Amino acid sequence: MSLPPLPGPFWLIGCGNMAGAMLDGWMAAGMDPARITVVRPSGKEVGHGVRVLPVLPEDEVPALVLLGVKPQKLDEVAPMLAPALEPRTILVSILAGTRADTLRARFAAPRTIVRAMPNTPVRLHKGVVGLFAKDGDRDARTLVQDLMATLGAAEWVEDEDLFDLVTALAGSGPAFLYRFIDALGQAAADLGLPGEQAARLALATVEGASALAAERAESPAMLADRVASPGGSTRAGLDILDREDGLAALLKETLSASAQRNRELAAMTQGR
Repeated sequence: MSLPPLPGPFWLIGCGNMAGAMLDGWMAAGMDPARITVVRPSGKEVGHGVRVLPVLPEDEVPALVLLGVKPQKLDEVAPMLAPALEPRTILVSILAGTRADTLRARFAAPRTIVRAMPNTPVRLHKGVVGLFAKDGDRDARTLVQDLMATLGAAEWVEDEDLFDLVTALAGSGPAFLYRFIDALGQAAADLGLPGEQAARLALATVEGASALAAERAESPAMLADRVASPGGSTRAGLDILDREDGLAALLKETLSASAQRNRELAAMTQGR
Protein backbone atom coordinates (compact mmCIF):
# COMPACT_ATOMS: atom_id res chain seq x y z
CA MET A 1 0.00 0.00 0.00
CA SER A 2 1.33 3.45 -0.91
CA LEU A 3 2.00 6.11 1.70
CA PRO A 4 -0.66 8.77 2.18
CA PRO A 5 0.50 12.38 1.74
CA LEU A 6 1.44 14.00 5.05
CA PRO A 7 -0.45 17.23 5.78
CA GLY A 8 2.59 18.81 7.47
CA PRO A 9 5.61 18.11 9.66
CA PHE A 10 5.83 14.72 11.35
CA TRP A 11 7.54 14.52 14.75
CA LEU A 12 8.72 11.31 16.41
CA ILE A 13 9.10 11.88 20.14
CA GLY A 14 11.53 9.13 21.03
CA CYS A 15 12.91 6.59 18.58
CA GLY A 16 13.60 3.34 20.37
CA ASN A 17 13.17 -0.17 19.01
CA MET A 18 9.50 0.10 18.11
CA ALA A 19 9.38 3.67 16.82
CA GLY A 20 12.64 2.98 14.99
CA ALA A 21 11.13 -0.07 13.29
CA MET A 22 8.15 2.03 12.21
CA LEU A 23 10.44 4.74 10.87
CA ASP A 24 12.47 2.17 8.92
CA GLY A 25 9.27 0.79 7.42
CA TRP A 26 8.00 4.21 6.37
CA MET A 27 11.32 5.24 4.91
CA ALA A 28 11.52 2.00 2.90
CA ALA A 29 8.03 2.81 1.59
CA GLY A 30 9.25 6.17 0.30
CA MET A 31 8.44 8.70 3.02
CA ASP A 32 10.15 12.06 2.50
CA PRO A 33 12.80 12.46 5.24
CA ALA A 34 12.47 16.24 4.99
CA ARG A 35 9.01 16.00 6.57
CA ILE A 36 10.25 14.14 9.66
CA THR A 37 11.98 15.26 12.84
CA VAL A 38 13.08 12.83 15.53
CA VAL A 39 13.30 14.35 19.01
CA ARG A 40 15.50 12.44 21.44
CA PRO A 41 17.65 13.83 24.28
CA SER A 42 20.75 11.99 23.07
CA GLY A 43 20.56 13.56 19.61
CA LYS A 44 21.78 10.22 18.24
CA GLU A 45 21.30 9.88 14.49
CA VAL A 46 18.67 7.51 13.11
CA GLY A 47 19.85 7.48 9.48
CA HIS A 48 17.72 7.96 6.37
CA GLY A 49 18.68 11.65 6.26
CA VAL A 50 16.15 12.40 9.00
CA ARG A 51 16.70 15.45 11.19
CA VAL A 52 17.38 14.58 14.84
CA LEU A 53 17.15 17.19 17.60
CA PRO A 54 17.59 16.96 21.39
CA VAL A 55 14.71 19.43 21.91
CA LEU A 56 11.48 20.28 20.10
CA PRO A 57 11.79 22.21 16.83
CA GLU A 58 10.94 25.89 17.12
CA ASP A 59 10.48 26.48 13.38
CA GLU A 60 7.26 24.50 12.80
CA VAL A 61 4.02 23.14 14.20
CA PRO A 62 3.56 19.39 13.76
CA ALA A 63 0.66 17.98 11.80
CA LEU A 64 1.38 14.52 13.20
CA VAL A 65 3.20 13.41 16.35
CA LEU A 66 4.20 9.84 17.21
CA LEU A 67 4.71 9.54 20.95
CA GLY A 68 7.21 6.73 21.38
CA VAL A 69 8.85 7.19 24.77
CA LYS A 70 8.57 4.70 27.63
CA PRO A 71 5.24 4.96 29.50
CA GLN A 72 7.12 5.92 32.66
CA LYS A 73 8.44 9.00 30.82
CA LEU A 74 5.00 10.36 29.94
CA ASP A 75 4.83 12.93 32.72
CA GLU A 76 8.35 14.06 31.96
CA VAL A 77 7.60 14.61 28.27
CA ALA A 78 4.02 15.93 28.39
CA PRO A 79 4.69 19.37 29.93
CA MET A 80 7.30 20.05 27.25
CA LEU A 81 5.31 18.67 24.32
CA ALA A 82 1.72 19.74 25.06
CA PRO A 83 2.20 23.50 24.45
CA ALA A 84 3.64 22.79 20.99
CA LEU A 85 0.51 20.96 19.77
CA GLU A 86 -2.47 22.57 18.06
CA PRO A 87 -6.04 21.30 17.54
CA ARG A 88 -5.15 20.11 14.03
CA THR A 89 -2.20 18.07 15.32
CA ILE A 90 -2.86 14.33 15.29
CA LEU A 91 -1.27 12.65 18.29
CA VAL A 92 -0.50 8.93 17.96
CA SER A 93 0.72 7.13 21.08
CA ILE A 94 2.49 3.76 21.10
CA LEU A 95 2.84 3.80 24.89
CA ALA A 96 1.87 0.38 26.19
CA GLY A 97 -0.91 0.44 28.77
CA THR A 98 -1.47 4.21 28.54
CA ARG A 99 -5.18 4.79 28.04
CA ALA A 100 -6.83 7.45 25.89
CA ASP A 101 -8.18 9.36 28.91
CA THR A 102 -4.69 9.47 30.40
CA LEU A 103 -3.34 10.95 27.18
CA ARG A 104 -6.23 13.42 26.88
CA ALA A 105 -5.60 14.68 30.41
CA ARG A 106 -2.08 15.65 29.38
CA PHE A 107 -2.69 16.78 25.81
CA ALA A 108 -5.77 18.98 25.67
CA ALA A 109 -5.25 20.67 22.31
CA PRO A 110 -5.32 17.91 19.65
CA ARG A 111 -8.76 17.01 18.36
CA THR A 112 -7.54 13.53 17.51
CA ILE A 113 -5.60 11.21 19.80
CA VAL A 114 -5.00 7.65 18.60
CA ARG A 115 -3.54 4.74 20.50
CA ALA A 116 -1.50 2.44 18.28
CA MET A 117 0.16 -0.85 19.13
CA PRO A 118 2.58 -2.06 16.45
CA ASN A 119 5.01 -4.94 16.48
CA THR A 120 8.58 -5.02 15.20
CA PRO A 121 7.87 -6.74 11.84
CA VAL A 122 6.52 -3.35 10.72
CA ARG A 123 10.13 -2.76 9.65
CA LEU A 124 9.52 -5.30 6.85
CA HIS A 125 5.92 -4.17 6.14
CA LYS A 126 4.81 -7.46 7.72
CA GLY A 127 3.64 -6.03 11.01
CA VAL A 128 0.36 -5.71 12.86
CA VAL A 129 -0.86 -2.39 14.23
CA GLY A 130 -3.84 -2.24 16.57
CA LEU A 131 -5.59 1.15 16.66
CA PHE A 132 -8.02 2.84 19.05
CA ALA A 133 -9.43 6.36 19.13
CA LYS A 134 -11.99 7.69 21.58
CA ASP A 135 -12.42 10.95 19.70
CA GLY A 136 -11.21 12.79 16.59
CA ASP A 137 -12.47 13.42 13.11
CA ARG A 138 -12.89 10.94 10.30
CA ASP A 139 -10.20 12.40 8.03
CA ALA A 140 -7.60 12.21 10.80
CA ARG A 141 -8.49 8.61 11.60
CA THR A 142 -8.30 7.73 7.90
CA LEU A 143 -4.86 9.28 7.63
CA VAL A 144 -3.61 7.27 10.60
CA GLN A 145 -5.19 4.10 9.22
CA ASP A 146 -3.54 4.58 5.82
CA LEU A 147 -0.18 5.45 7.36
CA MET A 148 -0.18 2.34 9.55
CA ALA A 149 -1.44 0.12 6.73
CA THR A 150 1.82 0.72 4.87
CA LEU A 151 3.51 -1.21 7.71
CA GLY A 152 1.27 -4.28 7.57
CA ALA A 153 -2.18 -5.17 8.87
CA ALA A 154 -3.82 -2.22 10.66
CA GLU A 155 -7.08 -2.83 12.52
CA TRP A 156 -9.25 -0.66 14.76
CA VAL A 157 -10.33 -1.96 18.16
CA GLU A 158 -13.71 -0.57 19.20
CA ASP A 159 -13.46 -1.41 22.91
CA GLU A 160 -10.43 0.08 24.68
CA ASP A 161 -10.75 -2.53 27.43
CA LEU A 162 -9.63 -5.08 24.80
CA PHE A 163 -6.59 -3.07 23.78
CA ASP A 164 -4.39 -4.67 26.44
CA LEU A 165 -5.16 -8.04 24.87
CA VAL A 166 -4.32 -6.72 21.40
CA THR A 167 -1.03 -5.49 22.85
CA ALA A 168 -0.33 -8.93 24.27
CA LEU A 169 -1.28 -10.71 21.05
CA ALA A 170 0.18 -8.46 18.36
CA GLY A 171 2.68 -6.29 20.21
CA SER A 172 4.28 -9.03 22.31
CA GLY A 173 3.37 -11.89 19.97
CA PRO A 174 6.63 -11.83 17.96
CA ALA A 175 8.63 -12.41 21.15
CA PHE A 176 6.45 -15.41 21.98
CA LEU A 177 6.94 -16.80 18.47
CA TYR A 178 10.70 -16.31 18.71
CA ARG A 179 10.63 -18.39 21.88
CA PHE A 180 8.62 -21.07 20.04
CA ILE A 181 11.10 -21.17 17.14
CA ASP A 182 13.99 -21.43 19.56
CA ALA A 183 12.24 -24.16 21.56
CA LEU A 184 11.40 -26.13 18.41
CA GLY A 185 15.03 -26.12 17.31
CA GLN A 186 16.31 -26.82 20.82
CA ALA A 187 13.99 -29.81 21.16
CA ALA A 188 15.39 -31.29 17.93
CA ALA A 189 18.93 -30.61 19.16
CA ASP A 190 18.20 -32.27 22.51
CA LEU A 191 17.00 -35.34 20.60
CA GLY A 192 20.23 -35.57 18.62
CA LEU A 193 20.21 -33.18 15.63
CA PRO A 194 23.25 -30.87 15.43
CA GLY A 195 22.30 -27.60 17.17
CA GLU A 196 22.99 -25.15 14.33
CA GLN A 197 21.21 -27.35 11.81
CA ALA A 198 18.22 -27.76 14.12
CA ALA A 199 17.98 -23.96 14.55
CA ARG A 200 18.13 -23.36 10.77
CA LEU A 201 15.48 -25.97 10.03
CA ALA A 202 13.18 -24.71 12.79
CA LEU A 203 13.35 -21.14 11.48
CA ALA A 204 12.79 -22.19 7.86
CA THR A 205 9.89 -24.41 8.88
CA VAL A 206 8.10 -21.63 10.75
CA GLU A 207 8.77 -19.12 7.96
CA GLY A 208 7.38 -21.40 5.27
CA ALA A 209 4.37 -22.53 7.29
CA SER A 210 3.48 -18.94 8.19
CA ALA A 211 3.69 -17.83 4.55
CA LEU A 212 1.47 -20.71 3.45
CA ALA A 213 -1.09 -20.02 6.18
CA ALA A 214 -1.25 -16.36 5.15
CA GLU A 215 -2.13 -17.13 1.55
CA ARG A 216 -4.59 -20.00 2.05
CA ALA A 217 -8.29 -19.71 2.73
CA GLU A 218 -8.28 -22.58 5.20
CA SER A 219 -7.79 -21.89 8.90
CA PRO A 220 -4.48 -22.88 10.52
CA ALA A 221 -6.37 -25.64 12.34
CA MET A 222 -7.51 -27.08 9.02
CA LEU A 223 -4.00 -26.84 7.58
CA ALA A 224 -2.64 -28.72 10.60
CA ASP A 225 -5.17 -31.48 10.09
CA ARG A 226 -4.19 -31.73 6.42
CA VAL A 227 -0.59 -32.41 7.41
CA ALA A 228 -1.59 -34.91 10.09
CA SER A 229 -2.80 -38.17 8.60
CA PRO A 230 -4.61 -40.53 11.03
CA GLY A 231 -2.15 -42.68 12.95
CA GLY A 232 0.85 -40.83 11.47
CA SER A 233 3.86 -39.16 13.05
CA THR A 234 2.42 -35.62 12.84
CA ARG A 235 -0.73 -36.73 14.61
CA ALA A 236 1.37 -38.29 17.36
CA GLY A 237 3.04 -34.91 17.93
CA LEU A 238 -0.24 -32.97 17.74
CA ASP A 239 -1.71 -35.24 20.39
CA ILE A 240 0.89 -33.81 22.78
CA LEU A 241 0.23 -30.17 21.81
CA ASP A 242 -3.54 -30.68 21.89
CA ARG A 243 -3.67 -31.99 25.44
CA GLU A 244 -5.85 -30.08 27.89
CA ASP A 245 -2.70 -28.68 29.53
CA GLY A 246 -0.90 -28.29 26.20
CA LEU A 247 -0.18 -25.44 23.82
CA ALA A 248 -3.59 -23.69 23.94
CA ALA A 249 -3.58 -23.55 27.74
CA LEU A 250 0.02 -22.33 27.82
CA LEU A 251 -0.65 -19.55 25.32
CA LYS A 252 -3.81 -18.47 27.15
CA GLU A 253 -1.75 -18.14 30.33
CA THR A 254 0.98 -16.28 28.40
CA LEU A 255 -1.38 -13.72 26.88
CA SER A 256 -3.20 -13.28 30.17
CA ALA A 257 0.04 -12.44 31.98
CA SER A 258 1.08 -9.98 29.29
CA ALA A 259 -2.32 -8.27 29.22
CA GLN A 260 -2.32 -8.02 33.03
CA ARG A 261 1.06 -6.28 32.93
CA ASN A 262 -0.36 -3.76 30.45
CA ARG A 263 -3.20 -3.05 32.89
CA GLU A 264 -0.63 -2.53 35.64
CA LEU A 265 1.26 -0.08 33.41
CA ALA A 266 -2.01 1.77 32.82
CA ALA A 267 -2.54 2.07 36.56
CA MET A 268 0.95 3.56 36.90
CA THR A 269 0.19 6.41 34.49
CA GLN A 270 -3.54 6.91 35.02
CA GLY A 271 -4.54 9.70 37.32
CA ARG A 272 -1.07 11.14 37.77
